[in-house]
Amino acid sequence: MRVIVFGASGMIGHGALRAALRDEAVTEVLAVVRTPLEAAHPKLRQIVHADFTDYSAIQHEFTGLDACFYCLGVSAVGRTEAEYTRITHDYPLATARALTTAGPGPAFVYVSGEGADPTGRSRQMWARVKGRTENDLRALPMAVHVFRPGFVQPVDGAVSRTPLYRGLYRATAALHPLLKRLFPRHITTTDAVGRAMLAVTRPDSGAPAVLRNPDINHAAAEYDRPDAPAAPAHRRPRHSSVRREWPTG
Repeated sequence: MRVIVFGASGMIGHGALRAALRDEAVTEVLAVVRTPLEAAHPKLRQIVHADFTDYSAIQHEFTGLDACFYCLGVSAVGRTEAEYTRITHDYPLATARALTTAGPGPAFVYVSGEGADPTGRSRQMWARVKGRTENDLRALPMAVHVFRPGFVQPVDGAVSRTPLYRGLYRATAALHPLLKRLFPRHITTTDAVGRAMLAVTRPDSGAPAVLRNPDINHAAAEYDRPDAPAAPAHRRPRHSSVRREWPTG
């Protein structure tokens, strides 16, 4: 299984990259980055690329992929809607379209956010933009899973690149064990998000199209099951006829 990761230098991307590298079924991980990562692994190959709206120079790298974990994102704070739209909407759409040019695209996991609004009626600019991105991605000829994480605790060295979020995580770090006991379904970690990404790209995962924290935690638990299958995701039908039991609410 070959996996490509975008946004591997970020907090969520760190969890996705680490999970993919640790998975024995994953034979190669491509990380598309602007600046080389300070990481080395036998399965990791980094591709330095500057323009996330034009992949013509590296299009040949997009063949034979099984899963794409798109974790690239920024905070909307201090950005105009046009700036935020370019990064949050235009970048992932260009990526997904490039991945489908050579044929059926790989399974595509897009990290959105809790509160994203696909209806476009939200007063929050970021929620409308992310919701539009979700809609446009799901209209493409590829299997798409949207992750809408809420509170995510960084673990295993993951660090947010947003100063405001870094401060929040430091302030709540001591409370995390208590929050996890009180709200176990609604608190997740970067490690669980990464394992959940691998889980939803498995054949017949039965995963919903949109996953929030309870779904992410359930998918991570499914990944840990010893009898869970592992196979190239893009070779399964987009809508599987086999459904596992998923929690509701």
